[in-house]
Amino acid sequence: MAGHGRGRHGRLPEGGGTLRGHAGASRRRCRPEGPGALIPGRQSARGGKAVDRAAPRRPGLVLATLCGAVLIAQIDVNIVNLAAHPIGAYFDVRVGTLQWVVDSYNVFYAVLLITGGLLGDMYGRRRVFMSGVALFVSASIVCAAAPTVEVLIVGRALTGVAAALLVPSSLSILSVAWPDPAARSRALGIWAACNGLSIAIGPTLGGFLLGAFGWRSIFLVVVPIGLVVLPLAAIVLTELSDPKNRRFDLGGQILGAIALGALAIATIEVHRNAEVALAGASVFLVALILFLRRQARLGAEGLVPPDILASLEFRGAAAAASAMTFGMYGLYFVLLLTWQSLDHFGPVASGMALIPMALAFVIVASFSGFLSGRLGKRLMLSGGIATIAVGTAIVAALATVSMPATQIGLVLAGVGMGMVMGPMAAVVVEAVPAARVGTASALLNVARIVGATLGVAAMGTLYVFGGSGESGLQLALGAAVALQLGCAAIAWACLADTGAAKPRRPK
Repeated sequence: MAGHGRGRHGRLPEGGGTLRGHAGASRRRCRPEGPGALIPGRQSARGGKAVDRAAPRRPGLVLATLCGAVLIAQIDVNIVNLAAHPIGAYFDVRVGTLQWVVDSYNVFYAVLLITGGLLGDMYGRRRVFMSGVALFVSASIVCAAAPTVEVLIVGRALTGVAAALLVPSSLSILSVAWPDPAARSRALGIWAACNGLSIAIGPTLGGFLLGAFGWRSIFLVVVPIGLVVLPLAAIVLTELSDPKNRRFDLGGQILGAIALGALAIATIEVHRNAEVALAGASVFLVALILFLRRQARLGAEGLVPPDILASLEFRGAAAAASAMTFGMYGLYFVLLLTWQSLDHFGPVASGMALIPMALAFVIVASFSGFLSGRLGKRLMLSGGIATIAVGTAIVAALATVSMPATQIGLVLAGVGMGMVMGPMAAVVVEAVPAARVGTASALLNVARIVGATLGVAAMGTLYVFGGSGESGLQLALGAAVALQLGCAAIAWACLADTGAAKPRRPK
């Protein structure tokens, strides 16, 4: 048993992954790198083969590090939306340019998410995670000091690149650091709650900073958090990678970038330039077909291994992710537009009116791991999407009639989002081998970003088509309800065999 060295040092990652260890005596060769190394796993009664990987020695610090990085990425998105008007006034630019200040982040985030997950799998998740945090801090400083709007747009694009590195890496690190399904579900619930926390504090913090220090301050607020997260990551995170049978698929990356970039351009330009939007949609379809054909030909060596897309559990989680962000971001867009166009609230007051929804999201997401263990991920995912649909329907009917009733609908939507976030990530990391966790988590985030982009574009178009105001709001939200109910049914069907937490499927 001692000769093999497995029983004493915990299980190696599935799929031939490597734990990068220190040189030295043979009994130390399999020890993970870094002070946050995993505690040795239990020995099996059968020949000393380790059957699990123990939790990190400092789980609180590990989770705080991962959550802190995700928090800076999400806060940045929510605060920048509030600053569009003062930025436009400062640089004297039109709405079209301001849209790229906001959306350049989303475009590069979506385009490079798959690459970020793959790089973590191949070259080390801690290394890629820390690179993402460092780049985010640097790009935020560039944004704050931007002398022209063009420099600001470049800085925002770089923050999108940074988010594409750190977000999927944080999820894959978390999935490996907590091998026990129940403990992992609880950790994922807390990780997911950070998304809701950013929604809760973003509008309030952004309003204060804009009023007190001006628009440049909103880019600097994430810098201190990043400077704390970076050294913590070096101390408490363990370096893990799964490079076996993986390579950088440059052709697939180019086609994927063209497809996602063209889709983003089409949705951004649909209100302003129909010809550009149509061209973008056409390029998207051609690039998508070529991308899928290439991935089918390359198989496991491709950018998106077919075994991930073939997983029913992954499909169900992706459907839930798209439906959630389609409704959430689309709801924010048309509801805030309606409130402000009818003089119900100003920008800052509108953001504060969404705080109860965000708090419901945070509270429920924090307990989503516990609830998943009791109710099963199938019910949590499909039931959560259905709950969002019910809340959205209430908002559609009463948003301009009764604010208390509207708040009930928003809180229900927040509850539904909290139900979905943690179990959605848990389903994905348990549905694929450990060697594919980074790629699978990146694909899940792609589904989320695509859902958000299409939600704003489609619901915004329906809002205008419906005559704006109350009638436009009802048409847009009615379409969202229909889509969410359909995706809830898809998630229910795809996750038919998924109940409470189950062990990871071997490669």
